[in-house]
Amino acid sequence: MSAIIPCILSGGAGSRLWPLSRQTMPKQFLRIFGGESLFQKTVERVSGEAFSAPLVIANEAHRFMAGEQLGEAGVEPRAIVLEPFGRNTAAPAALAALVASEVAKDALVVLLPSDHLIRDTDAFLKAVETARPAAEAGRIVTFGITPDRAHTGYGYIRLGAGAGGVFDVAAFVEKPDEARAGAFLASGDHVWNSGIFLFSARTMLHAFGEHAPGVLEAVCKAYESGRVDLDFLRLDADAFAKADNISIDYAIMERAGNIACVPMDPQWSDLGAWSAVWEILDKDDAGNSALGEALFVDASDNLVVSDDAVVAMLGLKDVMVVSTKDAVLVAAKDKAEDVKAIVQRLDSDKRRETQRHRRVYRPWGWREEIATDARYHVQEIEIKPGKSLSLQSHVHRAEHWVVVSGTLEIEIEGVKRFLSENQSAFVPIGAHHRLANPGLIPARLIEVQSGAHISEEDITRHDGGEGAS
Repeated sequence: MSAIIPCILSGGAGSRLWPLSRQTMPKQFLRIFGGESLFQKTVERVSGEAFSAPLVIANEAHRFMAGEQLGEAGVEPRAIVLEPFGRNTAAPAALAALVASEVAKDALVVLLPSDHLIRDTDAFLKAVETARPAAEAGRIVTFGITPDRAHTGYGYIRLGAGAGGVFDVAAFVEKPDEARAGAFLASGDHVWNSGIFLFSARTMLHAFGEHAPGVLEAVCKAYESGRVDLDFLRLDADAFAKADNISIDYAIMERAGNIACVPMDPQWSDLGAWSAVWEILDKDDAGNSALGEALFVDASDNLVVSDDAVVAMLGLKDVMVVSTKDAVLVAAKDKAEDVKAIVQRLDSDKRRETQRHRRVYRPWGWREEIATDARYHVQEIEIKPGKSLSLQSHVHRAEHWVVVSGTLEIEIEGVKRFLSENQSAFVPIGAHHRLANPGLIPARLIEVQSGAHISEEDITRHDGGEGAS
């Protein structure tokens, strides 16, 4: 049997997991599961013998995180395709079919989100094998999650007749109210819509040609006019903009007549809100869960997530506290779905706390803000072994560097020298300068920027590389 091509969708933002999840660090890349991210767990899930190298479709802003986490997982992707902006799931599905058709017209594709948690991989793989004959026979197979409660936050699929674990789809049902969700659970013939699909390239391209030709045409043009940039393929933005912003469910699944469903129970969660994170974490005897340091006294059924501080909870029940270096969320657990409204409010106020953390990752390492004001900016920088920043200069600011660990090679106005721990250097306004790590361990420094105007726009790069700011 030919290997299945995994297509991993990695464009979402996960706003209900704010303040940990942000535009530049969405939930799929958060390392909150034993040092691994949901993205890495997804990649590993489809790295067995049944699968070929994955196709990753990512947001342009997340390209370096996707590449780095693939490398850490030891996976060489078929391609990392960058969307210039989000277009929901229909356009990526069409793109996946298009790329797979270049391998073989009937190549099978499993399309799956990168921000879902599946704890029973064997159950997932068994479901894929159950679905395979139907997909090879020309059906588009969706995977339904066997419900264990009357959940109102998921869409449902009503099953029709079935054989061998594969069922016809009688209807797709929008998120129900509590009464309908309870009826669905009692009926036994409804499953949650997981957003995971298996299909052949030929079948999906035919479905788009029949039901969403505009999406297919836009995606084809964006792909054909795309350009290679380092390890990525950038879709043409003008062409991609013409694709409808529509889900694969509305574009194809609710219109096509060759849809099938395979129910499965792989201990799945879409981790769509902090309450879902609480549900899957280990708990103490009082039902409290924590990621990071927490102290619970006379408290029960609470969640604490903290990346830098001890959080103490006293006399509280069903409360969530999520603490980061620049934002803290305190909410009732039954309001977890409403965190998105907080993000929308902050976005309307143009707050940066929804966009990025103080630590920002780059292909050469990371930088983290320590303190800032109108005339100065202090940040810690880590540079990976063998990496360097661009040759750059600034019109309005000078910089002071103090090395705190490792060894750096610095270049100022063409003069190169080495700095080690406790050594420093000064970069005058306008001087061409560069930082590099020639060593075998990460190097860290404290950078103090000072001047009349401190701005990320005050960078002139002289070799086109990625700068420190």
